[in-house]
Formats: sequence, structure tokens, C-alpha cells
Amino acid sequence: MFIIDLPYVSDLLRQTLLTNQFPVLKTPDAVMLLPKEGIHFISEKKAIEKYKTGEIPTIYTSSENSIGWIAKNLSFSELPEKVELFKNKLKFRKLVSALYPDLYFREVDPDKIEDIEYGELPRPFIIKPNVGFFSLGVHQVSSPESWEKVKIKIREEAEVIKDTYPKEVVDTAKFIIEEIIEGEEYTIDAFYDKKGEPVILGMMHHLFSGEADTSDRLYTTSSKVLSENMDRFIDFLRQLGNLVCLKNFPIHLEVRIDHSGRIMPIEGNPLRYGGWCTSAELTHYAFGFNPYEYVMLDKKPDWNTILEHHSGNSFSIIILNNNSGIAAGKIARFDYKKLTGKLGKVLELRKTDVVKFHIFGFVFAETTPDHFDELEQLLHADLREFIIQ
Repeated sequence: MFIIDLPYVSDLLRQTLLTNQFPVLKTPDAVMLLPKEGIHFISEKKAIEKYKTGEIPTIYTSSENSIGWIAKNLSFSELPEKVELFKNKLKFRKLVSALYPDLYFREVDPDKIEDIEYGELPRPFIIKPNVGFFSLGVHQVSSPESWEKVKIKIREEAEVIKDTYPKEVVDTAKFIIEEIIEGEEYTIDAFYDKKGEPVILGMMHHLFSGEADTSDRLYTTSSKVLSENMDRFIDFLRQLGNLVCLKNFPIHLEVRIDHSGRIMPIEGNPLRYGGWCTSAELTHYAFGFNPYEYVMLDKKPDWNTILEHHSGNSFSIIILNNNSGIAAGKIARFDYKKLTGKLGKVLELRKTDVVKFHIFGFVFAETTPDHFDELEQLLHADLREFIIQ
């Protein structure tokens, strides 16, 4: 069953629901976001009954806004507890400490942050909301001076964040401090099938503009990214799944690979793939199959065949976060045409309300190996050249 919720539903997901007649939980938001006819809606009462009997083995959510419904209505099952294990960063860190016992982390109250001295923490470190999304409120700290600045920014951001997403998505009531996990960062879209075996549906390399960058500007995938990491990520997913006994469970994981090749988990996002229908759609563009169908049909991609016939081009998501230093309320418009003109092949452009969501939108792009520099330029850009005040 799909639970469709704000803030966004893609054309691919809408068409998937129409074509396959997958059951969709009937809620006011789902009715508003989906076509008026042709969707296989089921009532909340029927959905709960079917989940109890096993007729609905797998739930996929388009948004973490749906976590509250699951916690309230499926409390008779293990699902809410397993969702909480991944969504709550402290619980997730405690879970994976069985695999990584030497990794430092601690939870702190917002009103106690001011009292924490830089010298009592591992350096450098990350501080972030215990429940978070899209790197909102995430900061890297590497000096006493930056720690004092971050304390101020956290107070300012908390006021903005609470008006943007519900607390199930981003909650600044608690923060977690943890040591920096060095290495290359990747995301993994996967699900645990009915037998508990992990199935990878996609992965992306998360690129940063520098050591202090914690933003979500650029994610890219290719046959190279998949072939180099498939086996070791499957092994890691098996270890993780064994800790919780996961079955019929979609998950979007963020990990880093350190200098020794060890896979270190950063966080897990349960029952969905990349927010705003991003990473699943990138897989569709890059590799030609529909991840929404595969997770619902308990189907495994033939990666050997897919990668053998792949073009070798990179497929990327560029998240147009407002790092310009210009307040969203002072921006008259954003020149999307000028920005997309800097890319060789734009697959899709999604515009968003920067005042409401703090990003200008998303660009899906295909890039040949000899033009990868066009992505790197946008990775380092402050986007001021595209902003009209």
C-alpha cells in the first residue's frame, strides 16, 4: 500500500498508481494530490484490517509526514517501532553501535547547547536535529569560533524549521552530536523482501563542495557507482537487517566509506526513498526500471544486465538550496532558464516555493564523462547569478 502525503507527488508516482492499481490510503491529502479518477483508494479502516491479515505486506510512503499515521494506527504491529529506530537518529546510532562500538555520539537538549564547551567534544563534530530531513539544521564544527556561531544559527533555524515540516519530519526538540565520519558519502535505496533479504534498487554518490559543506546540493549515479559498491553494500545491508529482523521494509540509507573501506552508517530513512520523489526517479531515468513497482512487487533488478548495457553517463539530482545569503523574502524570482542552460541535458525541472521550502527546486540531468565539470560548477555556486531581487 502507498501512503501519499504532502509536500509533493511526482508524475511517475501518479502514473505508477494508475497503471498498477496499487492500493492507496484514502486521506484528504492523498485525494488532493492524486487524480480524481482511476486511483485504487482504500479507507483507513480497510487498510488497518488488511495490514493485520497480511494482505498488505509492504507500505511505501511518499513523505515522512505519514509517520504519524503509522504510529497511531498500526501500533498493534512492530512497524512503528522499526520506523522509529531509523527515523530517530539517537536510536539509530544506538542500534548500529553493535557494529560500530567506538563511534562517539550524545543527545542534547536545545537549551543545554549553550553550556557545552568546545573542548569537551571530539573535533571536528556534527550537530543536527535528532529527527531531521534534507540536512536542515545540520552543522559541522571544527573550531571554538565556529561552535559559537553554530549555537546562534541553531536558535535561528529552529524557528524557521518548525513552520516548514511537521515534527515527525524535522524536530528540533532534541539534537544529536556525533564525531565526523570521514570518507565518501553515498545513499542507498533498498528494501528487505518477504524473506528478509536486502534488494538494492539504486544508489547515489553525494558530492560536497568542501570539508565544511553539509548541504544536499549534488547527488549523482552511474554504472560505475553501482558496480563499485553493489557487493559491499549488500553485505552491509544484511548486517543491518539482522540487527532488526527487517522484512517487507523499504529504506533510504546514507553511509560513508572511510579510508580503510569500512562502511559507516550516517542515518536511515524508513519506508521511503529520497524525499520529494527524487532518488527513485533518478534510478528510473538512469537505469530504465520503476523502483516503485519493484518494491511493491517484491522484484529484484537484474543489475548485471542493466549495467552491461548502460551508457556510462552520469545521472544527477541538483538540489537548488538557497545558499546565496539573500533572504527568500527579498527574492523576486529565480532564473531557471539561465541555470538549466548551463547543463548539457536536463531531464526534468521541478520548481518549488523558496519562501516555504527554502529551496528553489530540483534539476535532474544527464551528463557525459567529458562534461562533468558543469555539475561541479553548480556544486560550488552560491546561485546569486540566477537570483533577481
